[in-house]
Amino acid sequence: MMNKKDLEHLAELARIDLKAGEEKKLQKDLGAILDYFKELQELDTENVDPMAGGTDLKNVVREDVAGTADNTGKGPEQFPDKQGGFLKVPPVF
Repeated sequence: MMNKKDLEHLAELARIDLKAGEEKKLQKDLGAILDYFKELQELDTENVDPMAGGTDLKNVVREDVAGTADNTGKGPEQFPDKQGGFLKVPPVF
């Protein structure tokens, strides 16, 4: 069973303001959760293989390979208006 001091410490860490009536209920609920974990710890898992995700499926996307992309200067040749090395755009306002 969780004592009041531990409950107040956890509430402070979680930044929860506990009201007087909530303390008993929360103490009981957290105690039940901790009792369940104690029950789970008693299970024999000696010969159980570890699982990760529950499936043997592999990722189907391509391998991530580093590369270089040099698109410098490409595209402006298709721009309609140029002036002095700059691209002219219509005024926005």
